[in-house]
Amino acid sequence: MTSAHVLRSFLDSLDAQDWDKVRAVLADDFRGHYPHDGRHFDADGLVAYNQDYPGRWSLQVVELLVEGDRAVARTRVTGGTQTFWVASFARVDGDGLIHELVEVWAGPVPE
Repeated sequence: MTSAHVLRSFLDSLDAQDWDKVRAVLADDFRGHYPHDGRHFDADGLVAYNQDYPGRWSLQVVELLVEGDRAVARTRVTGGTQTFWVASFARVDGDGLIHELVEVWAGPVPE
């Protein structure tokens, strides 16, 4: 499975709010970082953060680029009347799991 497929699976599972599938694609030694607000996550922490986020939101992958074990996605996330743009940078390990994820969120912007 390519790093693009792995990142796409992660994002599709987030959109479906299928927390078991989200966790299944994260390595046990996963490290996540949101540099825009300084948050750091392990695998279970990232799942819990998204699971506990209030309201129903959805995401649409606008662009997905890959080079070797790295994949980058530009995603539009909508919830209520707000839209956020997200750049997700993933590094996939040899087992086809996301080992590292850096996400930069911009917004909200009006719908």
